[in-house]
Amino acid sequence: MARVKNSVQTRARRAKVLKRAKGYFGSKHLLFKTAKEQVLRSLRYSYIDRKNLKSDMRKLWIKRINAACRAHDISYSRFINGLNKANIKVNRKMLAELAINDPKAFEDLVKLAKKAK
Repeated sequence: MARVKNSVQTRARRAKVLKRAKGYFGSKHLLFKTAKEQVLRSLRYSYIDRKNLKSDMRKLWIKRINAACRAHDISYSRFINGLNKANIKVNRKMLAELAINDPKAFEDLVKLAKKAK
């Protein structure tokens, strides 16, 4: 029976890891062992941050809405409460877009929210 050699697959597997580690600092892009550790860590970070991005964006939208509300002499919480009482269903992403791109429409929503409270 012939001896099975695995060098081609091993080299390919290591090259794939080192290719993913391109641009890392120090030996993390040169040595297989440290590159493998860093690639696994990087994959974990990217997975976690895909989840964190959603909450980060929501925080950003809330800050933008709050800033626009303060310009119209109402707090964010009173504005959202007024919209809920007026039975206006607009998500925070769209409210933030309105606050930036269409201040007139946002001002109309603020008036409705003030009236509803």
